[in-house]
Amino acid sequence: TDTAGLRKRSNISDGLERYMVVRALAAVERSRVALILVDATVGFTEQDSKVAGYAHEQGKGCIVAVNKWDAVDKDGRTMQEYRKKLENDFSFMSYVPFIFISAKTGQRIDKLYELINFVNAQNAMRVPTGRLNDMLSYATARVQPPTDKGKRLRIYFCTQATTRPPTFVFFCNDRELFHFSYQRYLENCLRNTFGLEGTPIIMT
Repeated sequence: TDTAGLRKRSNISDGLERYMVVRALAAVERSRVALILVDATVGFTEQDSKVAGYAHEQGKGCIVAVNKWDAVDKDGRTMQEYRKKLENDFSFMSYVPFIFISAKTGQRIDKLYELINFVNAQNAMRVPTGRLNDMLSYATARVQPPTDKGKRLRIYFCTQATTRPPTFVFFCNDRELFHFSYQRYLENCLRNTFGLEGTPIIMT
């Protein structure tokens, strides 16, 4: 479903526009994979950030597709440099894949559909509890859980509660000791072990 673009709410001047925004947000909510289209001739915009942020918050699989790539003057480093800039722009979604396409010429459109199916499967992935806890044992042995005031975090086991997005529950001795930095480390371990490309994950 094409969201038809989202504007700042302060710029919505009439009932029709408001209705269009409600429809756009509802379309994101109904989706399984959100395709965030970036105009290659314009670059990353505030609207792109808002659409991506909303899709992320909703737990959707996400892909950033850079359209009109045929209209960009290129040399041997253009795609690499553009990708680095996008990685910075979408730093709050470090898991998101990028693909450079042209709707006009059909460039990489077949690859785009393959990527949509792949990300949809990643968003629906369920990891067996045994494999999760094997990963957890390795991760905690490699980097010990943090301590605070002489008390160390102990994580007893982990299980996956649900999918879309993949949600993992960690059972530990003290929730307050489960600092954000260690959660980020375990998230990276989950992604490195199981993939989970293109999907946000929730850790509780």
